Amino acid sequence: MSLDIKISQVDKTKIDQIDFSNFSFGSVFTDHMFECDYINGKWQNPRILPYQSISIEPSASVFHYGQAIFEGMKAYKDSNDEIWLFRPKENFDRFNKSSVRLAIPEFPEELFFDALKKLLDLEKDWVKKDEGSALYVRPFVIGNEYKIQASPSNSYKFMIICAPAKPYYIGKVKVLVADKYSRAASGGIGFAKAAGNYAGQFYPTNLAMEKGFQQIIWTDSNEHKYLEEAGTMNIFFRIGDKLITAPNTDTILDGVTRKSIIQIAKDLGIHVDIRKISVDEIKEASRNNSLKEIFGTGTAAVVSEISEFEHKDELFTLPEIDDSYAKKLKESLVNIQTNKSEDPHNWRYKV
Repeated sequence: MSLDIKISQVDKTKIDQIDFSNFSFGSVFTDHMFECDYINGKWQNPRILPYQSISIEPSASVFHYGQAIFEGMKAYKDSNDEIWLFRPKENFDRFNKSSVRLAIPEFPEELFFDALKKLLDLEKDWVKKDEGSALYVRPFVIGNEYKIQASPSNSYKFMIICAPAKPYYIGKVKVLVADKYSRAASGGIGFAKAAGNYAGQFYPTNLAMEKGFQQIIWTDSNEHKYLEEAGTMNIFFRIGDKLITAPNTDTILDGVTRKSIIQIAKDLGIHVDIRKISVDEIKEASRNNSLKEIFGTGTAAVVSEISEFEHKDELFTLPEIDDSYAKKLKESLVNIQTNKSEDPHNWRYKV
């Protein structure tokens, strides 16, 4: 599908008003955004315009029935000032997979990438080369038919907004292993990047934070026996010299960073087990000192090391080690993303 994108640029950039050394993740936005509407059975009127408020009626279906999905990806600038995305086709495919699950019309691939390239070309000065810096790119779609009927919307708005990004977590994090609340249930929408998945996490995460933890490791909804995800991240466990991570199911998000870390680990000769892993197995491994590391992976956090975890009021502390897989894998991944090393799997996408 090929549609001409109408571009309206800002008169003056606001980039000089931003202190890039002092802002929180996802709180500052670039000069422009992309919009496209689904009306009368087709996507139409694609445009790039100055970042601004949108007008929407209170009867818009998204407010009542939750048809909203999104993606997250990052753009990086290398030493030659060239801009790269990391595996954006994976994000696009997952975006449409999420759309299908929530009865939202799929977005055209050609238009998706045309919009990304044109928007990022306008915003290239917002992509910084500092260590850990990137431009976070957020495509999303909402149902915006003005009716309060419990049925799929007949109209939608697709948008892309961008936010300069620093590291999501600074230092290691402490996590609480869930034994009551669940992130997702089998047969549900846990595999989709649906907005409601995140809303349902906030309350139990707030409870965990009140106890001094930053995130929750979610367990299966049936028995709370098997470990699934950590907050907004996929989760890895290192027992001895093996890495273990849960298999993809309909309750676990198919993380782009996760699958990249798995491949890099294999490239480095690290054995990776993709299997169910129980809370009891991790606790026993910690007790017998074979549990070396736990870390989460995701677009925003990249790789986030975990220092402690608690389950049913029993606290476990991870050891300090010299040969950290987390550090090694993160460095390898970031070097590929930022064009500092070879890209043997052709993951980089030049903008």
